[in-house]
Amino acid sequence: MSQFIADVDQRTRLVGQNRMELLLFYLGSRQMFGINVFKVREVIAKPTLRHLPGSSPMVCGVANIRGRTVSVIDLARAIGFEPLPVDQDNDAKVIVTEFNRSVQGFWVSAVDRIVNVNWETVKPPPRGTERESYLVAVTEVDSRLVEIIDVERVFAQINNLPTDVSDAVRTQAEELPHDRRILVVDDSLVARKQIERSITELGFRTESRSDGKAALEYLEELATADMVDSSIEMVIADIEMPRMDGYTLTRKIRENAKLKHLCVILHSSLSGQFNVDMVKRAGADDFLAKFDPDELASTVLKYARHD
Repeated sequence: MSQFIADVDQRTRLVGQNRMELLLFYLGSRQMFGINVFKVREVIAKPTLRHLPGSSPMVCGVANIRGRTVSVIDLARAIGFEPLPVDQDNDAKVIVTEFNRSVQGFWVSAVDRIVNVNWETVKPPPRGTERESYLVAVTEVDSRLVEIIDVERVFAQINNLPTDVSDAVRTQAEELPHDRRILVVDDSLVARKQIERSITELGFRTESRSDGKAALEYLEELATADMVDSSIEMVIADIEMPRMDGYTLTRKIRENAKLKHLCVILHSSLSGQFNVDMVKRAGADDFLAKFDPDELASTVLKYARHD
């Protein structure tokens, strides 16, 4: 099964073309779910689990995967479904993922396949749906709805991530002008709130959008009114987003004469050299791996204008 996605590294050719690949899977029902392949290290058969006293009820246990102790999360339970039958389901799989500087496994009832989709066909989740808060987007594959799970939100439920900027870093922002806003672009509500909180602690106001296309439309409106310089300090954008990814957003900004001077910082839950290289090729000023409040704040201070 690990060979199922053994060629993930070769799939970086899709990056910057507003395309992505989804690993499709099930959580004990007919509903199909998806996760960005770039978050996935491998898919393995049901491992031997060791239960840890006092761990979150969403954690099935820990497994030794390639010499590393990895927490395995019941993804169905984490998003409000009935828990998957861990002990009885011999066909279950674990999707081993790496994002937010951490490796974790997601217990699923079955894995289907990998599909190639255009970000333009990936839409925000419909309002009012039962699982809306756990979805970053939806798309269609073979006329079937695929719900793309906000695994960063699931991760944040289980792990206590740092949230506050240190006093030492905050002090550095006191002499900066704070009249311009920082545009935060991320399809994950959890990620947006984390970034906005850090920026607010520096004294800046924020403007937010949930995908690259909405962000570009907002910036183009400001450009038409000649209000870019007076309104926007910089853009901090996720890389993987529905409708328009961060690389494409950056390229569009650089192609617009009234926007091309904006500082653009791309960030991602996916660390790695290919992201750094693609950031440079897209024309962004910097790359950040999610999520460290001081690192984010220090990068904002590095590029903030002093005039």
